[in-house]
Amino acid sequence: MGQDSALTTAFAPPADSVLWRKDFLLGVATAAYQIEGATGEDGRLPSIWDTFSAIPGKVLHGDTGAVACDHYHRWQQDVDLIHGLNMEAYRLSIAWPRVMDAAGNPNPKGIAFYRELLQSLRAKGLKTFVTLYHWDLPQHLEDKGGWVNRDTAYRFAEYADLMSRELAGLVDAWSTLNEPWCSAMHGYGTGHHAPGKADNKLALQAMHHLLLGHGLAMQVLRRNDPASLKGIVANIGRGTTDGGTAADRRAAELFEIQQNNWVLDPLLKQSYPQGLFELWPGTEPVVEEGDMAVIAAPMDYLGINYYFRTNVRSDGAHGYTEIPLDGVERTQMGWEVFPDGLRDLLIGFRGEYANLPPIYITENGTASDDAVQDGAVNDAQRMSFLNRHLAAVDQAVKAGVDVRGYFIWSLMDNFEWAFGYERRFGIVHVDYATQKRTPKRSAELVRDFLAKRRNRQD
Repeated sequence: MGQDSALTTAFAPPADSVLWRKDFLLGVATAAYQIEGATGEDGRLPSIWDTFSAIPGKVLHGDTGAVACDHYHRWQQDVDLIHGLNMEAYRLSIAWPRVMDAAGNPNPKGIAFYRELLQSLRAKGLKTFVTLYHWDLPQHLEDKGGWVNRDTAYRFAEYADLMSRELAGLVDAWSTLNEPWCSAMHGYGTGHHAPGKADNKLALQAMHHLLLGHGLAMQVLRRNDPASLKGIVANIGRGTTDGGTAADRRAAELFEIQQNNWVLDPLLKQSYPQGLFELWPGTEPVVEEGDMAVIAAPMDYLGINYYFRTNVRSDGAHGYTEIPLDGVERTQMGWEVFPDGLRDLLIGFRGEYANLPPIYITENGTASDDAVQDGAVNDAQRMSFLNRHLAAVDQAVKAGVDVRGYFIWSLMDNFEWAFGYERRFGIVHVDYATQKRTPKRSAELVRDFLAKRRNRQD
């Protein structure tokens, strides 16, 4: 879809869409390291992303999160921005290195920042969804082995204990972890993300300790803040094949096993999928007695992040190889736009997991090469993307999946991890030289829809 069609790209869900329901939550999401900046202020300690992004060649253009969107200093303006877009909820993360010192003692200045932010959001009527871990592990813990070290799970529970005591009553929904698949696989398996290790056996052990940390944190969250919802956020991916053999079909199954079941099976079935060890022989993690029961603590909700499909074929051994399809729509990230994948996965999870909790789509969005022209940003592809993925969510709901809300990724352009600042996911454009925020056409259309929905309910 070209830029010339931007002004005709509407946001008008059909009358029977779940989007019109007053109990279906609509919001935007961000993460601490991607927007806050101020990485050396008020007692904040270094994180693995500070270390990783300082290594030449690890992040595109040598970008770092040192300044980012300067949200740490401009948070009041950003809260006003969210409220001005008529959003109902805001998903944010807490920077672990900002709120505790290396000995585990609280950092009052860091905690005060989040308390004031949450109080302001609440005062404007916004629901608050707070993620405890969105990838910014304190570097001093990585120096002791990071998530490969079982002790990190217990340190995470101590952090969850502190934050849920300090912020009790200000959080509507806690997420323990954001996308443990990325933390484990890209952090310890491929090396694409901090801390940059590349060993699948390390990745599987890191995943086990991430999930153990989740289960331990769920215990303290329930004790300290019983009125809030508690859950985890998993990134899921659709795997398909254009190959015609049984091995190709098995390859697609193995892709989804490592992408989806690796996380969801321990949480909902108390076991790791055996296909994982078919794919990566000899990588079984060390699991102590009782671990799986801790990991499978009942959840109030499951957060789902979805972005794209991956087409694969058999690699001729016991795995798969990605085969990009020609002639498909792709985003600035190079990811295929495939909304049917979200619908199909949600419906599939409902059939596979008898104890599937209610779902929030905690991230969905697209990167585009957006620029301000005559004071406006006409991001037609993004609006089309959101329309089609929200329609897919609606189809899943009509098929019986309990989806209760949807968060656009992201509120504003930000530090996109190893891709730095080149890839723009925001519905608000950020000029990084001036920190000027400019709502894109997508933001305006969603704002207007939410106003209509609110007026209809009134």
